[in-house]
Amino acid sequence: MTMKMFASDNNSGIHPAIMEAIAAANSGHAPAYGSDSFTDAAIGRFKEHFGENCSVQLVFNGTGANVIGLKAMVRSHQAIICTDGAHIHSDEGGAAEGFIGGKLLISPTKDGKLTIADIERQLPNIGNQQRSQPKAVSISQCTEIGTVYTIEEIKALTSFAHANGLYVHMDGARISNAAAHLGCSLKEMTADAGIDMLAFGGTKNGLMAGEAVVCFREELATELAYIRKQGMQLGSKMRFLSAQFERLLTDDLWLENARQANAMARLLADGLAKLPGVALTQPVESNAVFASMPRPQIEKLQQAYAFAVWNESLNEIRLVASFDTAEEDIAAFLDASAQALEG
Repeated sequence: MTMKMFASDNNSGIHPAIMEAIAAANSGHAPAYGSDSFTDAAIGRFKEHFGENCSVQLVFNGTGANVIGLKAMVRSHQAIICTDGAHIHSDEGGAAEGFIGGKLLISPTKDGKLTIADIERQLPNIGNQQRSQPKAVSISQCTEIGTVYTIEEIKALTSFAHANGLYVHMDGARISNAAAHLGCSLKEMTADAGIDMLAFGGTKNGLMAGEAVVCFREELATELAYIRKQGMQLGSKMRFLSAQFERLLTDDLWLENARQANAMARLLADGLAKLPGVALTQPVESNAVFASMPRPQIEKLQQAYAFAVWNESLNEIRLVASFDTAEEDIAAFLDASAQALEG
């Protein structure tokens, strides 16, 4: 299938440089379960970007990265504060609650961002034995509606959380897109901003498969390897995960891919905003575009393109650009959108 899709950046292919790295790792034998030179090199790259004191566990997917990181922070009688749109709440099949045994405390939001007020509302539960005890805060960077926390917003949240005995987890499935938008380093947005645990995304940014749990708190890192194994996320042929990350984090490939996806989303948004009857519904700060358009137009477009209807009642759609989205892909979709309006 040659048609480019806008349903998800999971639909994209593998970056050629990543494919080459996998092929290069496929030579001879290597020790299993991460005791290999490829994994050593990948972890070295993570430390270059996040600091020497971080701990890294490579896993297969984003759900695994989230629940393993959260389980190191939260016991079964405790709770995680997150938004109603958080992936751990709305799109991971209850994995967090099922694997950890704890509870998610949900805060509604219009822009995808958790606030200090959202956290503060849960604090009276601390010390009440009848209630799940808040112990962690989870934020998504980028959020599920494409918005991006500023570094100042992250620092404010982590300072408040830490002052009240709470850890802070970041779901960074699209963290590279956030860094590209903010023009900052990965470390500035995580370790330097007070994040305790990060799920670092690779699959949505050019990898075949693979995410990473990056821990910035020594007391949380000691159990992660055991939790990863129990969570069925320890790869036996780890070198093929590791080779991908080593290449992604070399020569700013991660940033190049994210910048391309973000730029194509911006181009798409600018074009859609010029069409009659079409309105952007969220700020375009990453690689996702949210827009409303007439229902007949949506139905006609879906005959040729894959994308999500995000909110049926508002006729709101989500369009996601990928590292391999090109200007001609955007032009073709905009032409199709204009034609759907006409006829």
